[in-house]
Amino acid sequence: MFELATRPLMAANDRHNGCMRLSARNKIPARVTGITTGEATANIELDAGGTRLVASITVEAARELGLTEGAEVIAIVKASDVIVAVPD
Repeated sequence: MFELATRPLMAANDRHNGCMRLSARNKIPARVTGITTGEATANIELDAGGTRLVASITVEAARELGLTEGAEVIAIVKASDVIVAVPD
């Protein structure tokens, strides 16, 4: 189960003197458990309190963030739609 944030998340960004505000409200603390790098995309496997998440980001972004297995990160979810389904 995840707790959804009710205030903007502050994140570091060197082009803005340290911080900027994000519109995304959903932040999930997680630990990197695996990194699979392709030609252009890196799949970052995360353990968020026992729930597996996978973030697909560019290889360049993964390198710039210095991601390694075991690193503590925050997954930020920004979605315009959430679809709910029920079995037939």
